[in-house]
Amino acid sequence: MNILYINHYAGSISMGMEFRPYYLAKEWMKLGHKVRIIAADYSHLRKNNPKVKKNFEIQVIDGVEYQFIKTGVYSGNGVSRAVTMEQFCQALILKANKLVEEFKPDVVISSSTYPLDSIPAKRIAKKAGAKLIHEVHDMWPSTLYEVGGMSKKHPFVTLMQIGENYAYRNCDELVSLLSDAKPYMVSHGLKSPKFHCIRNGIDEAEWTDQEMLPEEHQKILDGISEDNKFIVGYFGGHALSNNLDFLLDVAAASKENEKLAFVLVGDGFKKEELMERAEKEALSNVVFLPAVAKNQVPALLNCFDVVFITAMKSPLYRFGVCMNKIFDTMMAATPSVVAVDTPTTPIGEADCGITVEADNVAEAKAAIEELAALTKADLEEMGLRGRNEALEKYTYENIAKQFAELFGKK
Repeated sequence: MNILYINHYAGSISMGMEFRPYYLAKEWMKLGHKVRIIAADYSHLRKNNPKVKKNFEIQVIDGVEYQFIKTGVYSGNGVSRAVTMEQFCQALILKANKLVEEFKPDVVISSSTYPLDSIPAKRIAKKAGAKLIHEVHDMWPSTLYEVGGMSKKHPFVTLMQIGENYAYRNCDELVSLLSDAKPYMVSHGLKSPKFHCIRNGIDEAEWTDQEMLPEEHQKILDGISEDNKFIVGYFGGHALSNNLDFLLDVAAASKENEKLAFVLVGDGFKKEELMERAEKEALSNVVFLPAVAKNQVPALLNCFDVVFITAMKSPLYRFGVCMNKIFDTMMAATPSVVAVDTPTTPIGEADCGITVEADNVAEAKAAIEELAALTKADLEEMGLRGRNEALEKYTYENIAKQFAELFGKK
C-alpha cells in the first residue's frame, strides 16, 4: 500500500523530534508498504531543520521519503505559528490533485498536533479513494484553554474546535495515543468502533546498540553510586509543564534521608531558576546535569535506581498520558514513581512502578522511600515487569503492525 503520512512537525533521528512518524514509516517499509511523510520545513521541536529550496521538495532521510512544505520560521505559540498552520494546510489543499496523481495513496493519515490537517487530508483521501486515518497526539483545542489559559470563545480556539469535530466525523478510523480519550471524542462526533488506542513505543535497535554517556555524567553518577546513594533520576525537559519545582519539594522533604540523591538531567528555560532554588535552599541531595543525546538515554537510565516522572496538575491528563520517557523507563527495566493525575498509565498496567497524586509531596516521598527499602532483587523484578511489557506491546515493530491492521479494515 501507498501510505501518505501528514505530520506538520515530523522529525527523524538526525533532525530531532518528533520521532513517531519516522519509526512507523521505517517499520511499514519493512512490511512492504511505500511511505511518504509530508512535513513543514521548520518545526520548533527539531534540533536541526532541513534546508529546503522549493515547496514540496522531496528528501530521503535514512531511507524514508519526506516531502517538505515551506512555511517559514516562527517563535513561541503566537500568531506566527498559527500562520504556518494555515500555510501548511492551504498548500496541501492546493496540491491535493497533484499528490493524488503522483503518489496514488491508498491510506492517508492526518497526524499534526493540531486537527486542521484533517481537512486537506480528507480532500486528498476522497480524490484518491483512499482510507483516512486521523491520529491524535495531543487534545486540541482542550490544551489551549485548559493549559494555555485561552478563552473557549477565542477565534483560534473556535477554529481548532471546528477542526477537531471535523476530524472525528470524517475519518474512517481514529488512532489515539491517549487511552482514555474515547468518551470525549464520541461526544464530539466520533463513532465508537472507530477508536483505537495505539501508544508510543521504543526502537529495540537503540537498546542493543547503546552509546556511552558523556564522561562528565558517568563520573558524577558513578561517584554517587559509590557513596551507596539511591538515585532518583529525572530526564527530559526543564519547562513549566514538567513541574520540576514539585520534584525539588520532594527532595527538600527528603533532606534528612542521607541515602537518597536526586539527579535531574536535561535542559529548558526553567533550569537556571531550579538550580538557583536548589542552591538557595541548600539542597545538597540534588544534582543537575546537561541533557544527553537520545541514543545515550539507555545508558543514563541504567545509572538510576528509580525514575521520577512528573507533570503539572491539570484536568487535561484525564484523557491519558503517552510520554516517550514512560516507554524508555520501562525498556530500561527501571522502576518509577509517576506523579501525574491520569486514569491509567502503561506503568500502572505493568505494575512496574508506583503512581501518586500530582503535587502530593508526602505521597511521592513515601513512594520513593518504599522503593528504596526494597531489596535489589525485588527492584529488579519490578523493573523487569516493565521491560517485558515494553517488548510485548510497545516496540515500534509491534505498534506498526497494529496500526497496519487498520489499513485494510472494512
